[in-house]
Amino acid sequence: MMRIGHGFDVHAFKPGNHIVLGGVQIAHTHSFEAHSDGDVLIHAICDAILGALAMGDIGKHFPDTDAQYTNIDSRILLRDIVKLMQAQGYQLGNLDSTIVAQVPKMAPHIAAMVANIEADLQLEPGSVNIKGKTNEAIGFVGRQEGIAVTSVALLYRA
Repeated sequence: MMRIGHGFDVHAFKPGNHIVLGGVQIAHTHSFEAHSDGDVLIHAICDAILGALAMGDIGKHFPDTDAQYTNIDSRILLRDIVKLMQAQGYQLGNLDSTIVAQVPKMAPHIAAMVANIEADLQLEPGSVNIKGKTNEAIGFVGRQEGIAVTSVALLYRA
């Protein structure tokens, strides 16, 4: 049995000096406004997996009202979602994500993001695709107020 899940997340910028995407620290003029490390890519991936499992979203499992998740590394949350997925008898087949960001440029960081996520998801190389797109200077992304990410995950019964 196969299941497909879609994830979406967005974080606004605040003053700072870096952002974290896919577990990669990227120098930037701002940071993410978030309870955790704000890794919007990993949050969208978590939501895609949870959606495929029909188990809610990341906020249900790791609420921002719980102090234990303050500034937490989102890769820890992703690894917990993987354990939950495996406990339900599923494995991830492949993952496709799109980062929508006017700035900073994503291309120099994509390979490291893919490597981190494949490791955390326990996947073979070539199972994760990440794309970076601008928003053509339109909307909050175009005004450089934040970043949005969509992810699609294909799960299969192990």
